[in-house]
Amino acid sequence: MVLSAVTPPLKLTPLLPTFKCCYSTEKAFPSPPCSSSSSSELESQSAIKSKLSTRRGILDMAVGLMAASLVVSTSPDANATRVQYYATVGEPLCDLSFVKSGLGYCDVAVGTGAEAPFGELINIHYTARFADGTVFDSSYKRARPLTMRIGVGKVIKGLDQGIFGGGGIPPMAVGGKRKLRIPPELAYGPEPAGCFQGDCNIPANATLLYDIYFVGLYK
Repeated sequence: MVLSAVTPPLKLTPLLPTFKCCYSTEKAFPSPPCSSSSSSELESQSAIKSKLSTRRGILDMAVGLMAASLVVSTSPDANATRVQYYATVGEPLCDLSFVKSGLGYCDVAVGTGAEAPFGELINIHYTARFADGTVFDSSYKRARPLTMRIGVGKVIKGLDQGIFGGGGIPPMAVGGKRKLRIPPELAYGPEPAGCFQGDCNIPANATLLYDIYFVGLYK
């Protein structure tokens, strides 16, 4: 008779997830609920949230700075546009009359104030162009009138005659606006002018067009 060994049955224990719970004896600070996530996972999620919050803050700051720069830059650009407008847009056209010297003139508006006194300082606004209409100088662009001494050769002959008068041209009065067409012999003649390091603003034998506004006597 053969005796066989009897193997006792095995007890299988089911595998359950491990829960990490925290308990606190302080009533004022209750313990967090149990969680199946590990502490490293919680730290990782917290770090991600922190990075997202930081990036969102940086983005908001960048948008704010861009908006501020646009606001700041708008006003100077607008002012520059207005100055450029006055510097480049001429007075209404009028028919020029020419006198013996070759100077052409016409009054857009006759002034009602004092006439330009001989040898005294006056304030004028002007826009200067070449014969093709290109602007090469303007007091409007500098946002202030030009102070000049009139009638004594301190400016080109065409301006002296065209503002102070003489040779068939009436003198300008304060508040007046006049157009002048100045031939080369009453301007800068055969030599270029406004030169700096070989670059000249006004070429030789240039005919010049001026819009003059007699602002007032210098005080």
